[in-house]
Amino acid sequence: MSRTHDLLAALTNASVGGFLTQPLGLSGDPGMELVAIHGVPRARTWDAIASAAAPVLTGETVTFVVLPDATIVVEETVPDDSLAPLAEAVEHSLQPPYRAAAIRQDKDVWAVVAERIEIVELAGLEGDAIDLTVVDGERTLTIDEVRTIRPLPALDALVELRGDVALHGERLDGDLFAVDVFSL
Repeated sequence: MSRTHDLLAALTNASVGGFLTQPLGLSGDPGMELVAIHGVPRARTWDAIASAAAPVLTGETVTFVVLPDATIVVEETVPDDSLAPLAEAVEHSLQPPYRAAAIRQDKDVWAVVAERIEIVELAGLEGDAIDLTVVDGERTLTIDEVRTIRPLPALDALVELRGDVALHGERLDGDLFAVDVFSL
């Protein structure tokens, strides 16, 4: 779940820099957004930001994915139902499926960010990472960084009507992949 870890890194770096303690800029990002001082402001990567008390959750950081049926997939070992308060907080503004990362802010209080994803089942696929691009009708597919012309009907259907796109997918569990689709 490297995309999830990227999300966690963004949250961690923002927290160290005072994300939760600084007033938000004009676009909702911390800082004054003056190009001469701070560089060009980047768009946020998350669709929801929340905080919640999760007294049973252990550790300092956690990443997880919530499937459309509300099942929580997490790589780390965490106590049963300890992520439920974080998922509930996110779901006030974002419905599953989504990818989330959280960091402990205080004794029991966690900050959590989440972004929309799509879930695709790819039965029998070898490999854990998929990249598919379609530009001017030309399709390029790599599985674990090895280029292939293999058809993947579920992914092809997902991008078919979207024009030029880049798709990145990572195996979650079994045949389920978390997929991000970006318009080009």
